[in-house]
Amino acid sequence: MTSTASKPARSDRQRPRQASPDEEARAAQLRAANINPRTGLATDYLNHFNEAIMLLEMIPDMPECAEDFLLWYPLSYREHFTASHFKARDLAIEAYDSADAAIRAEFDNITSAMTSILTAVGAAMREVRQNKTRATLAEQATGWVKPLVALAGGIINGGTEADVDYIMTH
Repeated sequence: MTSTASKPARSDRQRPRQASPDEEARAAQLRAANINPRTGLATDYLNHFNEAIMLLEMIPDMPECAEDFLLWYPLSYREHFTASHFKARDLAIEAYDSADAAIRAEFDNITSAMTSILTAVGAAMREVRQNKTRATLAEQATGWVKPLVALAGGIINGGTEADVDYIMTH
């Protein structure tokens, strides 16, 4: 006769490590400052790029906004927070510096790409004189940079590769 009693399910998955009180306090401090405790990154940095996007989006309808866009200049993560009025700017810089190297490298690669695009578009806009050409440059740059901002936001928020694939295909 075979036993019909069910055996307890054995989980091959490891249980997550319990955070220490210090780690929990640190995570709470980061969350309170709008810094993701898992990644050590803050979405506030993306405001630097969103400002440029906003100006680019205005150029087709208000060509004079090109001059405002041309005043935009690249800032690294540290430079952004050093110059900002972000209340936890020192914490944001420290969390960035102690973030996982792979996460930070992926994030930095994306923000470098955004910076390169915006810098190149700014250089091209300085060379052209026709508003229609500036509008075309602005529209193209917006189309390139917006998805990268979404990717960077996904990294900040601990998104997965599946999230990245979804963003890039939609």
